[in-house]
Amino acid sequence: MSDQLSHQSPVAPLAARERLMAEPDLGAGNFLDHAIAVNPNRAVPFAYSHHTDHRGAVVLRGHSLLDLAALRDRYAAWYHANGVRPGEPVAVVIAEGLEPLLHFLALTALGAVPALVNDAMRHDVMVRYLNHVGVVGVVADDTTRLAAAYRQDPQRRPRFLTLAAEVQAFDVDASDGLPEAYPYRHAADDVVALIHSSGTTGTPKSTMLAHRQFWDGKQPRMVRFPAEPYDRLMSLMPHTHAGGLSYFLTATLLGLPTVVMADWRRSVVEPVMEAFQPTMVASFPRTFVELATGELPVQGAAKVHSWFNTGDSAHYGHIRRLVQLGERPAGLIRPWLLPREKAGQPALPGSQFVDGLGSSEMGMALFGQVTTPESARDDRCVGKPLEVVRRAAVLDQDGAEVPDGTVGLLAVDTPSRTPGYWNNARLTSSFELAGYWLTGDVARRDAEGRFYHLDRTVDVIDTAAGPVYSLPIEEVLLADCAELVRDCSVIGVPGAAGEVQRPIAVVQLQAGAEAADVRAEDVLEAANKALAGAGLATLAAVRIARTAEEFPLGPTGKVLKRELRTRFATLFAAQ
Repeated sequence: MSDQLSHQSPVAPLAARERLMAEPDLGAGNFLDHAIAVNPNRAVPFAYSHHTDHRGAVVLRGHSLLDLAALRDRYAAWYHANGVRPGEPVAVVIAEGLEPLLHFLALTALGAVPALVNDAMRHDVMVRYLNHVGVVGVVADDTTRLAAAYRQDPQRRPRFLTLAAEVQAFDVDASDGLPEAYPYRHAADDVVALIHSSGTTGTPKSTMLAHRQFWDGKQPRMVRFPAEPYDRLMSLMPHTHAGGLSYFLTATLLGLPTVVMADWRRSVVEPVMEAFQPTMVASFPRTFVELATGELPVQGAAKVHSWFNTGDSAHYGHIRRLVQLGERPAGLIRPWLLPREKAGQPALPGSQFVDGLGSSEMGMALFGQVTTPESARDDRCVGKPLEVVRRAAVLDQDGAEVPDGTVGLLAVDTPSRTPGYWNNARLTSSFELAGYWLTGDVARRDAEGRFYHLDRTVDVIDTAAGPVYSLPIEEVLLADCAELVRDCSVIGVPGAAGEVQRPIAVVQLQAGAEAADVRAEDVLEAANKALAGAGLATLAAVRIARTAEEFPLGPTGKVLKRELRTRFATLFAAQ
């Protein structure tokens, strides 16, 4: 392992990547070994962790494919010594970054099933979730509160509850402590990880990822993901979402220099950007909100040519500022394209934003819309399905496909979708309809086959005039009221007695608007003028969030609409 950036490129040659595309046994359970087998640069650092030294400077530490394998084997020896066997689920409750991914590699190499858990989850909820999964052990950064919770119900305590530092300190010769059949040879349908939902409606759902299923659809990235010797990826995707594992798998197979971040906040991200100088940044929308508001991160984004978003789709108001940054190398003309034939093609100013709509259940982003500085605005368009999608449709409640232009339930048929939810076949079946998987989104399709993401099904606002979709309204507030609104969340709350819901917006003000003491009434007037001009429903009220508590965010930076709905549930009760 080495400090700071290697001057030698670790990127796998194109011929090696083409070989990976056709490898029949490759999957999420063994991608590290396949990467080592084909990449001649296997000893060159590519995966970077980071820390801040005593002087406040960012220090990058690189790990090669061989380094990762050595750490994986040492951790696997500890797990094996503690009785972990194939098929057993083990909870990994470790902060984001490279460390939890090492535990993922170690457990899958034993054929066990890592249950990756967000360490910010409330501990009573976490214990309910771990009990549902039936984990045989837990490795965590901090076991104090978990141990206290299990003392209340000792019969459910797993076989081991261990500090991650104890596993890190294990230094027995790994070759003496591993099973004879190592690494484990996975069948295509073997479960290789459990990824949990946010738990907004109860105990979090546990999404299964299978060995081959999680690799399906990612094969084209081996030759079409930008991976020139100068490319560097900053991954801000949480490992507790399929996106984090997906980008790590891709980067490992490509040998793409990647820094795996442990925090999405701008105050932490920007100094690492400046030190690492990425050409690509992958994240959930929250980091893009942070980077796109206020003074733009010109120095850190100087070399960025592509921004990759997944999970919820991003907002144009933020995207249009980010694509002003960076520089697109000659040949980079569409997403996932390896730059070629550069002679005579000058670099273009600005970058491209690849907005991917996906989820852990979908296995990857299955829709992608590209925005560049030259792109026309097309609110809520998530583009066309990727080639891994056999069918994508907008359905009614009975599973019938609705006409183009009609709003309905977004559904996909793809080999990349999850096998289902762990220990919950009934829940799995509730997301299956007419041969499709329901994504939990409301959408429409146009005559050209492009899809438009309008809302999550749980966030649709049922007004007296019919359903109102929150995301197009947010789009207008962020793009057309940008001088006032830094960020916002639109929700539905009960109207006066006898009424159904009314839409309201909770907004964070731009610094200038905050300094000018802009009132909620001023924002409401500007917002409704812009909404009326766009042909959208107007707002019944605006509330300004002046503290972090008034604009609650989940562990991944997602605005918690459920908490806002509860907070403003009686807003119109006195009318």
